[in-house]
Amino acid sequence: MKIYSVNLKRYVEIEGGETLLAIYGRIRDEFPADFTPICAYVNNKNEDLSFPVFMPKMVEYLDESTPSGTRVAVRSLCMMLYKAVTELMPGRILRIEHSISHGYYCRILDMTSGMPVTLTPMDIMDLENKMHELGAAALPFERKERLTTDVKELFRKQGLNDKVLLLDSADELYTVFYTLDGLCDSYYGPLAPDTSYLKVFSLQPFKQGFLLLGRDPNNPAVPATPLPQEKMYQAFTDYLRFNRIIGVSTVGELNKAVMNKRTADVINVAEAMHDKLLGRISDEIKRRHDAGGARIVLISGPSSSGKTTSTKRLAIQLMTNLIVPKMISLDDYFVDREKTPLDADGEYDYESLYALDLERFNSDLSRLLKGEEVNIPTYSFELGKRIDKDKRMRLGAKDVLLIEGIHGLNEKLTEALPREKIFKIYVSALTTLRIDDHNWISTTDTRLLRRIVRDAKYRHTTAEETIRRWPSVRRGEEKWIFPFQENADATFNSSLIYELGVMKEFAEPVLRGVHHNVPEYAQATRLLKFLSYFDPISLEWIPSTSLLREFLGGSSFKY
Repeated sequence: MKIYSVNLKRYVEIEGGETLLAIYGRIRDEFPADFTPICAYVNNKNEDLSFPVFMPKMVEYLDESTPSGTRVAVRSLCMMLYKAVTELMPGRILRIEHSISHGYYCRILDMTSGMPVTLTPMDIMDLENKMHELGAAALPFERKERLTTDVKELFRKQGLNDKVLLLDSADELYTVFYTLDGLCDSYYGPLAPDTSYLKVFSLQPFKQGFLLLGRDPNNPAVPATPLPQEKMYQAFTDYLRFNRIIGVSTVGELNKAVMNKRTADVINVAEAMHDKLLGRISDEIKRRHDAGGARIVLISGPSSSGKTTSTKRLAIQLMTNLIVPKMISLDDYFVDREKTPLDADGEYDYESLYALDLERFNSDLSRLLKGEEVNIPTYSFELGKRIDKDKRMRLGAKDVLLIEGIHGLNEKLTEALPREKIFKIYVSALTTLRIDDHNWISTTDTRLLRRIVRDAKYRHTTAEETIRRWPSVRRGEEKWIFPFQENADATFNSSLIYELGVMKEFAEPVLRGVHHNVPEYAQATRLLKFLSYFDPISLEWIPSTSLLREFLGGSSFKY
């Protein structure tokens, strides 16, 4: 029997039942000396290396430098951390809240009271040292599958009640879980073969807890360096408090609320939270405007963060503060297509700051601030150049200019303008709902699902195409958006605690349309697995002003 090795570009003879790790052991001399696989795509589906092969397959071994390999490494580090906590801190709960500052924010809670436990730097160092000890012992992560009722009992004995609650709402006869030296845990993806694969990591004190830091993608020999993100941390913290107040912090709790017919309450409170946050931002703009500043409001954020609806809802809030919002599009300041910078692949880089006519943009805004009339340009994407239209504008005493665009936080965009006249808002879907205490919901996954659904509905783009383009989108965000997050005067968290339950109905059919024979199938199956945890929530519950309508349709706003 043979498998096709994507890495070697040839067929490899195997014995039926051999694991991927055993097969790799026989052909490892044909791989680069520094290549160490941590997982593999089997027929374009991500599997751990203990996967047994009984029939012909297409296999691509992946190391930690790949997105799938990185996710495997992080999940494996989380289980190592859980093992370290159980050994050094019995009677304590490990909670991994969310990603931030190049790492993953963790807290330790008392199992009886549920209250956070204060750790000393020495406590955190002891946990890290224990993890390194586990790594040196090369303990296997063993994949197991049992009746869900039996797995629930295992989790209950370990105090993993959040996982029990999630399985209570699952409609699965069997459940996959992993063991590490007798300790059980579950993750929604494969783990490494054993703990020796995780050599580069660190734990660093951070706020009321600590950061779990994997390796630096730009220098894999060292752990990532924490990035100061005070405003992002505050935005997450505000929402975590909100989650606790309404009693929905995990997917299991959300599913329970749906089952107990509390859906309308959760939706109404989540939407009211958006109104309140935008109202606070509007109040601050009003305060600065009345003091002689904040005449121009720049709204920035990554793809599918909901910038457009956020801008429209902010405009309404400003009007209640007797401020008149006027809007222009940053896209209308694109340079002519032939002057657009090229990316590394020789393609037009429309996400570059220098795809904009910065001189004209700063000149027009300077004149508007002086009270002059300006004819705002119009960019034709069809022609690839600006065209003449009558779009004259003047800012009155009560007017504020709203400008949405990915470069809004970059100081170079408005370097010719007085900083006090500008108010900057960062919009992103900073998801605070967790799957359970050891599995968080990625902000990136939330945005990707929004984009997949929106592209399918409005742009007739397949999920396969959207997934294929996503790495390029992410590279642009890493270069042009994320480095400037802390320049914001305000951060608006556009995530909605209930949204993935609604998104499920729309995303699943589109994701199932991804063909089995393309690399994007791995991402599609991972997202389908992720969505399977959610009980569906009907779209009919969602108000027409909801930010979610930007992606699902039925909005009372015009786009």
